[in-house]
Amino acid sequence: MSILDLKQIYEDPERYLNRTITLQGWIRNHRGQKTLGFIEFYDGTVFNSLQLVYTDEHSDFAAISALKIGAAITAEGRLQESPAAGQDYEVAVSGIKLEADCADDYPLQPKRHTPEFLREIGYLRPRARLFQASFRMRSLVSSAIHSYFQSRGYVYVHTPLITSNDGEGAGETFQITTLDLTKVRDGKPDYSKDFFKKKTNLAVTGQLEAEIFALAFKKAYTFGPTFRAENSNTKTHASEFWMIEPEIAFCDLDMLMDIEEECLKFIVNHVLENAKSELAFLDKFVQKDLIKKLTALTTATVARTTHKDAVDILQKAQAAGVKFENQPKQGGDFAKEHEKYLTETHFKSPVFVYDWPKNIKAFYMKQNPDGETVAAVDLLVPGAGELMGGSQREEDHTKLVARMNELHMNVKELEWYVNLRRYGGVRHAGFGMGLERLLIYVTGIDNIRDVLPFPRIPGNCEF
Repeated sequence: MSILDLKQIYEDPERYLNRTITLQGWIRNHRGQKTLGFIEFYDGTVFNSLQLVYTDEHSDFAAISALKIGAAITAEGRLQESPAAGQDYEVAVSGIKLEADCADDYPLQPKRHTPEFLREIGYLRPRARLFQASFRMRSLVSSAIHSYFQSRGYVYVHTPLITSNDGEGAGETFQITTLDLTKVRDGKPDYSKDFFKKKTNLAVTGQLEAEIFALAFKKAYTFGPTFRAENSNTKTHASEFWMIEPEIAFCDLDMLMDIEEECLKFIVNHVLENAKSELAFLDKFVQKDLIKKLTALTTATVARTTHKDAVDILQKAQAAGVKFENQPKQGGDFAKEHEKYLTETHFKSPVFVYDWPKNIKAFYMKQNPDGETVAAVDLLVPGAGELMGGSQREEDHTKLVARMNELHMNVKELEWYVNLRRYGGVRHAGFGMGLERLLIYVTGIDNIRDVLPFPRIPGNCEF
């Protein structure tokens, strides 16, 4: 008989019930008794495990009883309904072949390991149930992202990882060079002798290049790794992470907010429909009421407020006795506590905050008629704070150049970007969403290192 995946069995158990099946995978747990034993078997094709039951009537009872946790096996037996609570089916074993043994010091034993411990054995942690859930959700969410944009006619563009601009103007980039910078004593390195003949770095965003494609294909999106050399060791920072960045031509800020809301609800609905086992586990062991939170999001009416009105709300709350560690002020950014109050106390729903102060936003955002704000928007959600950030882009060539000069930027280096405004550069808008931040929200896992397969953080670059 052909070898089956657990996925096939869980998708159509009635098809295989009372039939002899063959499976290949690993032992997650093994409880042996005098006359019978139970093996918790998994093969990675679904989140669920399957119990294998064997008795002393089997000729290889002693050999099967000696199988170790972590060993790889091929198991044959009859799929039957299980009398045990908490599982519908089990396999009555007729034979087990040891494919690969496991050493006695195998660190993944049948107990609850902390995420901190599992990070120390990163090459094994994908086998742990927490990370089976985390990385399966990452794959599912990534698929949903592509499904959303592909089904709506967006062109998927692979923007460069090596670039000569930093996009956001933050300056926290990883430099790429073939020069020996240790030999530079006086003045600056001569980048004309470098590999690309100019100073280059790893990309912090694909947005600027995505705008090129939006102004040719009408709708485009990027989805790939980005890099920031921010020396931070918080739960929400990593040096390498993935970004989703759509750009849409003939789109203003109101239309952009509609797209952001539709996109997020599409992804969350996809997860609720296709990750029931993973969500049940995460709801039980990671974040209580996770499923309730996600379900509420799919039907919520997302509020909208200007930045000025949001600050007014915070200041009135403070005057009424709400204590904030950080003073909310007009023209300033929000702290996590401000985002929490707006989403969880005042609006009791996700909220779009738009028309942000010009001085705390990027150079490419469309300037509003008041001269003080730009057409930027952040989507804040309960429990996670900022989830998406976007804006209508400045399509006016003169205003864009003036803003770049105001910020002492080198307009010549971004001449190609500026010229887009001269050659049929219609109004357009886009947003960015960090995949890991989205995963933190939909899984309840609160540390970015636990939703990244191979986290890159200051002082750590394994694998």
